[in-house]
This record gives sequence, C-alpha cells and structure tokens, in this order.
Amino acid sequence: MRARVRFEPSGRTVDVETGTLLLDAARAAGLPVARACGASGLCARCALVIVDEAGGLVAASEDETRAKQRNRVSDALRLACKTTVEGDLVVTAEYW
Repeated sequence: MRARVRFEPSGRTVDVETGTLLLDAARAAGLPVARACGASGLCARCALVIVDEAGGLVAASEDETRAKQRNRVSDALRLACKTTVEGDLVVTAEYW
C-alpha cells in the first residue's frame, strides 16, 4: 500500500510504501533532516511537525517517547527516524 507525504512549505510531495520511515520520505523529497546521531533515535534532532495526519501515523513508540523526553522535545513533534508513514501526511520542520 502507498501513502503520500507532502512537505511544507516546500510543497514537495513523495509517494512511499506504508511502513517507510518519515526520515526516508524526507530524504526522497530531497529535504534536509537534522540527525546528529546518524538516525539512531538518540539526539531527537529529526523532530518534525505533523500538520495533518489523516490517520497516517501510529502512536509514538516507547523508544521515541524516551528520546523526546531525554532531549526535551515536545510531545507534539515526531522523530522522523522513529516514525513510520502509515497513510497520507502533511509535514513541516521548524528549520525548513
């Protein structure tokens, strides 16, 4: 099954297989995503804002929640290296 991810404010859109990491979707769109830890979920620099999920996300895992707490990242953000795309999404980052 495929899902569409739109990245704002760039307007870039990619179609990916469900289960794809949000980080990989952003890379496929040619957008930079901070990841000081090499995408292992330690630094929480890859936090993205989910503008509209339309059922396209599952709840944050325990690993993601711990990484966000450890790095003082808002619960409203999702870590791109720990979040899989399960449906259509609209996403942005504070640094784009």
